[in-house]
Amino acid sequence: MFDISILGPALIAAAVLLIIIILMSGYVKASPDTAYIISGLKKEPKVLIGRAGIKIPFLEKKDELMLKQISIDIKTNGYIPTKDFIGVDIDAVAKVRVLTEKDITVDKTGNPIAGADPNKRITHEMVLAAMKNFLNMKEAQIRDALTDSLQGNMREIIGTQCLKELCNDRKTFGDEVQAKAQKDMNALGIWIESCNIQKIEDENNLITALGQDNMSQIQKDASVAKAQADRDVAIARAQAQKDANDAQVMADTEIAQKQTELSIKKAELKKNSDIKQAEADAAYKIQEEEQRKTVEITTANANLARQEKELELKEREVSIKEKALEAEIKKTAEANKYAAQQKADAEQYERQRKAEAELFEIQKQAEARKAEAEAERFAKEQAAEAVKAAGIAEAEAVAAKGKAEAEAIQAKAEAEAAGILKKAEAMKQYGDAARQQMELDTLKVYFEQLPKIAEAVAKGYTNVDSIKMFGGDTSRLAGDIMTTVTQVSDGIKESTGIDPTALLAGALSGKKGADSEKDSAEKSETDENNFKEI
Repeated sequence: MFDISILGPALIAAAVLLIIIILMSGYVKASPDTAYIISGLKKEPKVLIGRAGIKIPFLEKKDELMLKQISIDIKTNGYIPTKDFIGVDIDAVAKVRVLTEKDITVDKTGNPIAGADPNKRITHEMVLAAMKNFLNMKEAQIRDALTDSLQGNMREIIGTQCLKELCNDRKTFGDEVQAKAQKDMNALGIWIESCNIQKIEDENNLITALGQDNMSQIQKDASVAKAQADRDVAIARAQAQKDANDAQVMADTEIAQKQTELSIKKAELKKNSDIKQAEADAAYKIQEEEQRKTVEITTANANLARQEKELELKEREVSIKEKALEAEIKKTAEANKYAAQQKADAEQYERQRKAEAELFEIQKQAEARKAEAEAERFAKEQAAEAVKAAGIAEAEAVAAKGKAEAEAIQAKAEAEAAGILKKAEAMKQYGDAARQQMELDTLKVYFEQLPKIAEAVAKGYTNVDSIKMFGGDTSRLAGDIMTTVTQVSDGIKESTGIDPTALLAGALSGKKGADSEKDSAEKSETDENNFKEI
């Protein structure tokens, strides 16, 4: 009999083998450019793109959706009128692909997905439309399904463009075709990657004529550009030459300055050395070295002036070379006019520079002459002021000395007059005889002292060869003598009550006879009153 216990493991093995066979037959793997859509058991289909999966046989269905980029030729298939009514025949190529779940940029609620391209709005509905419209379709089938729509959109855009716009800006035209066609493609689940214009033709060869016109303009622009380039090269060379010349001039100027400074330094060192030697030898050597220093400095200044003239000549040479280069650049119809203008400008500039140099030299000479005249005038003024001050000081010193001596004599006279006064007080009882005697004694003292006072005032001037009076009267000296004499007379009058000058005037103007006696009586009465007051 058949053993059932043996049948059990066999059935199990067979079942397992069957399951393995089923699984092996249901194993699928999608390529990167193909999507496998497995549906049947679940509400939402399972999509495999570039990965493997399991399709349960008999229970699930596998569909394919081609994802690779497809090139579609878009042709007008005839002449389509443009905005300016010119018929054109255009060939273009559009790159398209079928949308998948990976392309979705907004969720089911319409909100943008984080990290997605904000310039694209791809919804879940567009992906479902792609699955519905192009499931299990080959590349050719997809191309045929999209060609008519793309061609229709291109024909509509052609009617809104002019011929020149189409020819000059093909990219903009292609972008407009792409933007308009994309609205239709969204409903199909297709995304247009690009749209490029390949060829544009017109019925009457107007594009060729435009090309010839553009070619002429381009050739003209090229000629102008070449001329400008040649000019720029020449200008650059001239600028480089100018920079080199400027650098050389600066270097030469700096060398000349250093040489001048070195010469001045050597002169100063030589001067110091010679001064030390001259101090030991003789005084006149100092003057000799000062003169030699002056000569060396003058020579250095002359060399510096010569170098400045050489620098100016070099600058003029550079300027002339620049103008020559600019004249060579002008090879067009206006070259002769430009060269003549430049020559005239150069001559005018030269005349101006020469006039400025002559004017500068005249101004310098005038300033030098003015400075010399000012220095001479100032020296004379200083010398006159010194002489004036010395004369005034010497005259005042002499006058002060004479005045002091006169005051001493005055004091002596006043003392003697005081002695006479005391003597007069002792002789009051003697009457008119005593008064007359006192007046005579006073006059005697007065006349004895007057010569001495005058001599004392004038004595201080005996050692002076000549006196120059500045800002005053020449009678000052005589006035000083008379002032001193008057002071002596006033002093005697204040001390004794007797006026020597009045006594002297009365004695000189006295008369004989009755008039004389009358006057004597009146005078005696006056003198007696004065005497009583004393």
